[in-house]
Amino acid sequence: MIVTAEELEAIRRQALEEYPRESCGVILEQGRLRRILRCRNIQDALHAKDPQRHPRDARTAYFIDPQDLLRIGRLEGEGFAIAVIYHSHVDAGAYFSPTDRQQALIGGEPTYPAAAYLVTSVVGGRVEAVAGFRWSVRERDFIPVELGVGGWLWHERVLFAAGRLWERVGIGALFGKKS
Repeated sequence: MIVTAEELEAIRRQALEEYPRESCGVILEQGRLRRILRCRNIQDALHAKDPQRHPRDARTAYFIDPQDLLRIGRLEGEGFAIAVIYHSHVDAGAYFSPTDRQQALIGGEPTYPAAAYLVTSVVGGRVEAVAGFRWSVRERDFIPVELGVGGWLWHERVLFAAGRLWERVGIGALFGKKS
């Protein structure tokens, strides 16, 4: 299992909330305990401060806030390990880009070899896809992997699908709920 159904839904929701900027975050684990940590993308601030050094804005790049990196480091110090690193692509597909690959490697080796990388595609304000990738020692590259969503019982799948249909049809608006 790469993510639970709840984690996947939180990642999708964050990507929608932060659209049209890339979202980012991590999932840390310690044994069976898992913790999702939404991170702040400061790419726009870096671009505004120094567009020569940071030519891309948050629509096409992400840079995790140093305060969030410190929180991640503290959790690693408490025995947590990074299980998943995720971000979104704005108005583009759910693929592992050359930039994603470059940022995931140091000296040609993965920074977090055991971590899965999730990329969420948000097109026109709607989540189109979520794809997973892992480092393959044999391929010496990041390869696509099944998300292996855990926690989906048959009735949860039905309820989740009904909820998505509810949102798309806009039935909630009839009862005064925002979609």
